[in-house]
Amino acid sequence: MNTMDPIQVFRTEAAELFEQIEDGLLDLLHNLSDQDQIDAVFRGLHTLKGSGAMFGFEALAAFTHHCETAFDRVRKGEVPATSELVAAVLEAQDHMRSLVDTPNGDHEETGRQLLSKLQAAVGGQKAPTAATTTVAAAASAKAEAPAESTTWQIDFKLPINAMANGTNPLGLLDELAELGECTIKVDNSAIPSLAELDPSDLHLAWKVTLTTAQPRSAIDDVFIFVMDDMQLDITTVKPGAPAEPVRQETAVVVAEEPALERRSQAIPAAADAKQNKGAENVRVPAERLDELMDRVGELVIAQSRLSQLANASADIQLRAVSEDVERLSGELRDTMMVLRMVPVGSLFGRFRRLVHDLARETGKTIELETEGETTEVDKTVVERLADPLVHLVRNSIDHGLETPDERIAAGKDPAGRVLLSARQSGGEVIITIKDDGRGINRERVRAKAESSGLVQPGAVLSDQELLQLIFQPGFSTAQQVTNLSGRGVGMDVVKKTVDALRGVIDVKSNPGLGSEVALRIPLTLAIIDGLLVRVGNGCYVIPLSTVEECLELSLEDDLRSRGRSFISLRDNLVPFIRLRDLFRTGIKPDPFQKIVVISTGSERVGLVVDQIIGDHQTVIKSLSKLHHDVATFSGATILGDGSVALILDVAHLVVSGQQQEAQLRAAG
Repeated sequence: MNTMDPIQVFRTEAAELFEQIEDGLLDLLHNLSDQDQIDAVFRGLHTLKGSGAMFGFEALAAFTHHCETAFDRVRKGEVPATSELVAAVLEAQDHMRSLVDTPNGDHEETGRQLLSKLQAAVGGQKAPTAATTTVAAAASAKAEAPAESTTWQIDFKLPINAMANGTNPLGLLDELAELGECTIKVDNSAIPSLAELDPSDLHLAWKVTLTTAQPRSAIDDVFIFVMDDMQLDITTVKPGAPAEPVRQETAVVVAEEPALERRSQAIPAAADAKQNKGAENVRVPAERLDELMDRVGELVIAQSRLSQLANASADIQLRAVSEDVERLSGELRDTMMVLRMVPVGSLFGRFRRLVHDLARETGKTIELETEGETTEVDKTVVERLADPLVHLVRNSIDHGLETPDERIAAGKDPAGRVLLSARQSGGEVIITIKDDGRGINRERVRAKAESSGLVQPGAVLSDQELLQLIFQPGFSTAQQVTNLSGRGVGMDVVKKTVDALRGVIDVKSNPGLGSEVALRIPLTLAIIDGLLVRVGNGCYVIPLSTVEECLELSLEDDLRSRGRSFISLRDNLVPFIRLRDLFRTGIKPDPFQKIVVISTGSERVGLVVDQIIGDHQTVIKSLSKLHHDVATFSGATILGDGSVALILDVAHLVVSGQQQEAQLRAAG
């Protein structure tokens, strides 16, 4: 039986907490007086500290305690929330990640430096250690108890699966003890017999009598993260009133005694509902999804072979079974694809922190806007796009956006704007990075390209060819090397990654108005619906999502279009490519050829084929490194008879068709 490593479980949960804390901090920057965001950040830090201590990450717990203390002071109104505090905690959070990833590393000096920044951000007061805080709180409570103390009676019972979910009841009791003088009694009446006992279940309940000068809110804070799922009863014991004996039942009982003022904090039905809701989501490792995707792909190939055998057979029952298997495999494929799809917003969210840090580093005022966060893309695509987008955003901020003074002088708003957007177009997702900066200096790009030997002096280049030079290895127009740019490697990484994803990069730039870089990426890298066609003796697959329509090209039309390679489609001229000539089949064409009109966005081109065989569930297989530079094909697939069909790279063919159109127009 496979069991998940508890340390890995903690690291996964810690990553989610880091994301929540970071989002809360960045949201807080928009309104530093937002109490809800302050509370949210405090809760995240408190949970991280408690979980870290429970799983043995003592250094993490000790360091996080200082950040928690800082936000606790903000929460109580002792110090204001400032952008310096947010920046200090964001930087401290990076250190916390290191403490999670490498708990045995040498982090002492870095931690000391970060704590100094944190202390300065909250007014220069030295942050106390966890041990000092414990002793001081207990001593303070004891010293003030005779004059200002209140006695509380706290009855609580955690859910049976509390320890399995990471809650340590001893930690809760320790926190209560830190508040003042307390007496703790345990109710063990619900413990089953040894034969029925599950060591991971929690059957205990506690009754605590606490005398403290702290307010009621301090007690609530102890249970703030488990309050919704537990049974909790907090009462005030008036002076001279005797404490009640320990109740042995596990349900919450609301007493009627006048000496007690009770407020029930638990509704079992609501707790059960929340537990059931939480059980609806299951965390699955990504590698298991990849493995399942491979199995589904093999099933699709086997189903294709079965369909081919059934179509060649006169057995009715075999055909019926084949149709059932085809339907079920199609549904399984669609379900699997949905499981792999994730909103692109999960990728966009990472750039809020990047833009915040770059704004502080460059002294520029930057507003990040996002659109189309709900657009879904294959998880593999999202993972691979992270680095390219980082380089593009950094490039927009460093090269594109001006300083506030420069923007004011140019008649612009002092705050620069970077827009990240995503939208689906057919079988592609188009991710756009747009800024309203100074734009790309074409003269500087050309001068750099000529000095680097990338183009010959005086060579004629189209505007798109000139702009694409920024993606060449080692190319940079920066005057000096900085932390952000100047080495000429970032945009090269973008180009290589997008090419590996079978994508295309489009660049637009208007001097003084800004630049726009659009990445056109396939929605999935695993299984697609394809149109199977024959050219000569070979079979090829065209992604079905890019197909607009199919037309017939007679021999007369074929001969008449020689030298033109255009068809008139509803009063529009559409260029077409003869795949027979492109692939050099060396055989005569079929008498009645077909034109498959494909498109990527607004660009269209026709592909002349000999025969359209039909639709085909296509399991994409990558080409070998030997064929890496073959731009016409994006991959291959295995047909039902075991033969291989190449998958056409539609984006490349559309570009080729447009170039052919431009050449013919220029010649005409």
